[in-house]
Amino acid sequence: MAAEVPLIPLLTPYKMGNFSLSHRVVLAPLTRQRSYNNVPQPHAILYYSQRTSQGGLLIAEATGVSDTAQWYPQTPGIWTKEQVEAWKPIVDAVHAKGGIFFCQIWHVGRVSNPGYQPSRQAPISCTDRGLAPQIGVSGVDAAKFTPPRRLRTDEIPQIVNDFRLAARNAMEAGFDGVEIHGAHGYLLDQFMKDQVNDRTDEYGGSLENRCRFPLEVVKALSNEIGPERVGIRLSPFADYFECEDSNPEKLGLYMASALNKYGILYCHMVEPRMKTVGENVEGPHSLVPMRKAFNGTFIVAGGYDRKEGNNAVAENRADLVAYGRWFLSNPDLPKRFELDAPLNTYNRDTFYIPDPVVGYTDYPFLDGSSQV
Repeated sequence: MAAEVPLIPLLTPYKMGNFSLSHRVVLAPLTRQRSYNNVPQPHAILYYSQRTSQGGLLIAEATGVSDTAQWYPQTPGIWTKEQVEAWKPIVDAVHAKGGIFFCQIWHVGRVSNPGYQPSRQAPISCTDRGLAPQIGVSGVDAAKFTPPRRLRTDEIPQIVNDFRLAARNAMEAGFDGVEIHGAHGYLLDQFMKDQVNDRTDEYGGSLENRCRFPLEVVKALSNEIGPERVGIRLSPFADYFECEDSNPEKLGLYMASALNKYGILYCHMVEPRMKTVGENVEGPHSLVPMRKAFNGTFIVAGGYDRKEGNNAVAENRADLVAYGRWFLSNPDLPKRFELDAPLNTYNRDTFYIPDPVVGYTDYPFLDGSSQV
């Protein structure tokens, strides 16, 4: 008889609100650019079901709340009936394997250009200051941004409503909840960060004012679908798309505390990317004050490996740990962590290509197969 594998912290059960998780390894939301014409495709059924385990939490890729929310090609939306119907079989496949599935909803704000906007209009933001041209993911193509249009104060409630309707649509599609994308330089993050937000109305200036719009989204979604089905992702330390804050610790702590008013299910925070020193992965543990301030489930992400993920749970620095690149390339990641098995190497060149198989559903399981 084979010896039993000792249970590691990442594989201990956890009660997240009304959801009973069998382990603490979360599929992070990962943009894959395989939703043609912004409509989720049947090949996503296999992709997500491959990464589903009984009682495991998956967070779907960033999903647009409206036709003004787009920039990356072939990313999914959830503002039309067609999109909602396309999501249903994908959600059903995850549920059929016992998974818990949340939909991350987003608006890119100024990270766009008129080519991705209805009527070729300027993208919207908290500001009218544009981004410098960026090198695309291929390292060759230049992603060109155009100056955004500063949202008028009286327009912001409409964007809040777009998020609210997207959450309602996610419930219709069968998702268990939604994660608000408040990270990585996109619209909500643009409002929060003082290096971007140059407003002088009630949505700019003070920390409280800069966080007003994201918290209005949290309130609207909590009222629409219930706070027990709402999470948010934040990255106070990140500077993606020239979006940074002069005091990220203060920003993160303020948001972690302010979220308690609404009683939402979880806060998903992104750590500054960890650095490998020799054989050890060292993280700054900068999220600990926010973890202590937030009353709900606390999810961390940001370059964790098996060892550091186990340490985060064992030391009570997090309830759950989200994995992106390693879950993308290892559909059976929780099992590999359980056995401390070798991991597949991921291929960055296939992260964002439109192929429905290559770099998407062809990463092998431990037994060598690539099917569920």
